Amino acid sequence: MEKSEDIAVLMRENQNVSLRKKLAIVLHLSTPAILAQISEIAMQYIDAAMVGSLGAKASAAIGLVSSSTWLFGGIIGACAAGFSVQVAHSVGAGDKKSTKDIFRQSLVSAVSFSLVLLVAGYIIGGYLPKMLGADPSIWKDATAYFRIFCLFIPIRQLNYLGLNMLQCSGNMKTPGIMATLMCTLDVIFNFLLIFPTRDITLFSTTFRICGAGMGVAGAQLGTSLSVLVCMILVLYKCIFKSEKLRIDRGEGSFIPQKKVLREAVQIGLPMALEQSALCLAMVVSTRLVAPLGTVAIAANSFAITAESICYMPGYGIGSASTTIVGQAFGAKRNDLAYSFAWLTTFTGMAIMTCTAILMYFLCPYVFAFLTPDLSVREAGIHVLRLELIAEPLYAASIVATGAMRGAGDTLVPGIMNLISIWGLRLTMAFFLTRTMGLSGYWIAMTVELCFRGIIFLLRLKSGKWMEKK
Repeated sequence: MEKSEDIAVLMRENQNVSLRKKLAIVLHLSTPAILAQISEIAMQYIDAAMVGSLGAKASAAIGLVSSSTWLFGGIIGACAAGFSVQVAHSVGAGDKKSTKDIFRQSLVSAVSFSLVLLVAGYIIGGYLPKMLGADPSIWKDATAYFRIFCLFIPIRQLNYLGLNMLQCSGNMKTPGIMATLMCTLDVIFNFLLIFPTRDITLFSTTFRICGAGMGVAGAQLGTSLSVLVCMILVLYKCIFKSEKLRIDRGEGSFIPQKKVLREAVQIGLPMALEQSALCLAMVVSTRLVAPLGTVAIAANSFAITAESICYMPGYGIGSASTTIVGQAFGAKRNDLAYSFAWLTTFTGMAIMTCTAILMYFLCPYVFAFLTPDLSVREAGIHVLRLELIAEPLYAASIVATGAMRGAGDTLVPGIMNLISIWGLRLTMAFFLTRTMGLSGYWIAMTVELCFRGIIFLLRLKSGKWMEKK
């Protein structure tokens, strides 16, 4: 019996679980998820470094539309979660038939939804740089980057869905492997697509390296092609190899059922609205930063990329928390759901505190890797160090959100996030950026992240997130 199956059985049989056993479960599910997030971070760093070598304008073009790509990524992630959380509940309850039915129906629903997003995003892409108030010199690259992203939205949707399904069924190992593979492929594709054909000398020997010379557009195409390869492998694992998810002849239906769709909407819609509002807030933030100049846009983008090494482990633990809490909730073990929620949250806070301390001292070297532009480096290091104090409480909000999602509680956390970002961060940033420039925006972010962490800890303590909706 697999370890993930032991966990679900343990929950259903109402066994007492020692703290040592709980920690073992958390580490078993969190470690692959953290490694997956680290691989994703590495991919972002490599992308940023490769594009950064092209100059500040190339970096600014990507930084300009990054919040918009996060918007669409958040929406397709919410769609995937609407179905995968149901899978976590059915696995916890030991209902194999429902698990497979939900997976089949999610494939049809997700593809249909993502095609609508593709069309909408592609149309918006032509107007986006101007809407954000950027310098016309980066419009062309920014539009090309965003439109290529949009063309691959259905591929990204299926990849998200497959990875979430595997995680919520208890398989955290495969998503970790896929993340590493995606990172490796991204480096290869970017190396071939971003730069033109050139000669490289290595150990006194000159080699001719072929390249497409696509620049900024090549960075997005390379990343998208790596997602395509991994999507094929992930769906193969889900459809043919996963005992809980695989599609067998004569079993289940691909036609979306009202009950499954209704629950997917109840879970996913608040998440989608939250992500839309949060990323719209990021777009507004970009609009606040854009008038500060190309250096500020690039520094802001690189600082966000550098910070990701601090918070991505939190997202990995948050994914594990969704799985554990979801299975406990499905097994009707609210005691375990509450205990695991706190354990994963404290684990996330501890890890992100350590990564924040390391980043404070290492960020000069990180920025030296990301960009050769000295002015961009100095601005990025300064604002990132301002924000690192907020990482422990930022971790609390990330992991607690994952735990609450496992119980199907997405509406209230979404409202809390919106109040925090729109009511506090953007209000402060509006005034502070006018007098303090880029530093003002990052100070506003720091205060807001601390506030958000506190209110999520209070919500977690209340236990109301486990109440039946």
